[in-house]
Amino acid sequence: MVELWRGGRCESVHAGHAVVCDPQGTAVAAWGDPEAVIYPRSSCKMVQALPLVESGAGAGLTAEQLALACASHQGAAAHVGRVAAWLADLGLGEADLRCGAHEPADRAERDRLIRAGEGPCQLHNNCSGKHAGFLTLARHLRAEPDYVDPGHPVQLAVRAAFEAVTGACSPGYGIDGCSAPNFATTLRGLARAMAAFAAAGSGDARGRAMRRLTEAMMAHPDLVAGEGRACTVLMRAAAGRAAVKTGAEGVFVAILPGQRLGVAVKIADGAARAAEAAIAALLVRLKVLEEGDPAVRRYLGAPILNWRGIATGEVRLAPGFG
Repeated sequence: MVELWRGGRCESVHAGHAVVCDPQGTAVAAWGDPEAVIYPRSSCKMVQALPLVESGAGAGLTAEQLALACASHQGAAAHVGRVAAWLADLGLGEADLRCGAHEPADRAERDRLIRAGEGPCQLHNNCSGKHAGFLTLARHLRAEPDYVDPGHPVQLAVRAAFEAVTGACSPGYGIDGCSAPNFATTLRGLARAMAAFAAAGSGDARGRAMRRLTEAMMAHPDLVAGEGRACTVLMRAAAGRAAVKTGAEGVFVAILPGQRLGVAVKIADGAARAAEAAIAALLVRLKVLEEGDPAVRRYLGAPILNWRGIATGEVRLAPGFG
């Protein structure tokens, strides 16, 4: 699907799969194997947030909070502060999260922690907004606090929603980096789920929930990821025409409301650079972005610079893709 060229030679190749689906699950276009079974990882956070909104538990949440529920954020002050305030509104705190702590990707926040002699906490976890959503749903369901257990009512509701929008029973789950179960599906199923979000109307609770989550992501791309991240850069450039979301191990999805289409990409070797190039190419193919848009060029075709600023190569699409 994607190649890296240097000195007139192809240095690296990234194989993978991609599917563009309509809401019925029909593949409008496909590359590789659309029936390949994958873990969506963080690309499906809007599906994991669906029971939060559909149940009414998130009725009072703001668009910013819903964007954070779908986020893989940088752990910047803007992310950490908002999640902390959300938990405080619930009468909860950082210790109630079950996502674990890791160093923030945001440099300013990382440097602040170093200067203050502090370590990162669970609020810095890129999934802390999703987990605040899980806690909100658990409170609504009057369920026990260990919400990441696969048999917990929160995760049972997530699985039911996931299987409904992908159109098939999940063959199983793996435990994600944030300790929540991540349900497997085919690439076509994941694209179908994104198309369901793209085509959602206001006729029922699920449709309204899907629209609310999609609109929140598009309205707050900075909260979904962060400055310099592909999700934020591409959504800003799309200007309301697409919601996009990355996942670990080379997964990327897109929701295209204007076309009622969903897109799913999986790079076989898990390379993020290839997933970013592939989703940028598909957004161009589907006329969401222009080929010359700086946001597209950032991930596809722009020169790779070495430490002296010399152009040494470029990322290209492989023949037959895009």
